[in-house]
Amino acid sequence: MSAPSPVERPLTVMLVAAEASGDILGADLAAALRRRLGEGVRFVGVGGGRMAEQGVASPFPIAELSILGLFEGLRAYPRVRRRVRDTVALARRERPDIAVLIDSWGFTLRVARGLRELDPGLPLVKYVAPQVWASRPGRAKTLAATVDHLLAIHTFDAPWFEREGLKTTFVGNSTLARAVSLDGGPRFRAHIGAAADDPILLILPGSRPGEIARMLPPFREAAMLLKAQRPDLRLVLPVASTVAEQVKAEVATWPHPPLVVEGDALKLDAMAAATVAMACSGSVTTELALSGCPMVVAYRVGVLTHQVLKRLLTTRYATLFNIAAGEAVAPELMQYDCTPERLVVELGRLLDDPALRARQIAAQAAALEKMGRDPTLVPAERAADAVLEMLGQRGLG
Repeated sequence: MSAPSPVERPLTVMLVAAEASGDILGADLAAALRRRLGEGVRFVGVGGGRMAEQGVASPFPIAELSILGLFEGLRAYPRVRRRVRDTVALARRERPDIAVLIDSWGFTLRVARGLRELDPGLPLVKYVAPQVWASRPGRAKTLAATVDHLLAIHTFDAPWFEREGLKTTFVGNSTLARAVSLDGGPRFRAHIGAAADDPILLILPGSRPGEIARMLPPFREAAMLLKAQRPDLRLVLPVASTVAEQVKAEVATWPHPPLVVEGDALKLDAMAAATVAMACSGSVTTELALSGCPMVVAYRVGVLTHQVLKRLLTTRYATLFNIAAGEAVAPELMQYDCTPERLVVELGRLLDDPALRARQIAAQAAALEKMGRDPTLVPAERAADAVLEMLGQRGLG
């Protein structure tokens, strides 16, 4: 894949993301590169709706790659291998000048190996490091042997990978860099016709099909119990585009269906407006904390996956700001603790105690500061700088 001259075609950047969060990162990076290069860049690769808006025409829907759990991953392995081959075939046709592989460890690692075999000289960039500080530290050595550069979103990532010889650039966490809208809460309440003191429960069951299958049933039961106890409670469910149809079909059968909201703008406004949230563990917990929303965090995986993970995990908590704080700032109900009854107890305490909510909001904010919150940081711009610097070093930029 030798670099073409400018008269032949623009710089070709391959972006590969397999989940909703990666789709957002890929879209933001594409937009930042386009601001610099204009018509001098084109994008190919794998992604979702956000990346499609930036010109990435994915050869298959990424929802089928959103796999939850180790053993669920084994069952999906033939499909993953097929999609890896499809991705490498896309690179063979489009001849990218650089490939940026975003999050999604298992899929992107296989894609990286396929691309390396296809063209040993193709620059490979990994965007978002595997969380080796939480489990499986050997992945740092594996990644260093597979890609050329890492774009890290946590300040504490770099030492793990640099000691293995992988050049690492800290670009920042786009969630932590988000500026919080002060009028988002009142705007959302006006949008749904809610008074300033109406209680709102936000339901966030995840962005992967597997998460929806495991998390929506206990969340449903908890929400219905809380609604029965508090008839004035409003239920709101922001939904990721990757699982929108699945979720809407499910909640339509609930005795008290929640209001389903789509799109990032409404989601963030809903977070700012909510009294409390019931959230699937993941990056959404950081978004909630930034929005000043107290929450209860929950998660479930398959029984066999849980048995394996218990032996692999080296952290006490699952939520990043709990890890940063060194304590359960937000209650975590994991696996067998994730029951409707436990959820009702923890959420009920927050709904009924404004002082408790205020203390948790303050503790969440303090933990975000420990995580390196910086509203002036623009991770996509830093990531674009690193990509262009790498291309320039190879005479391609």
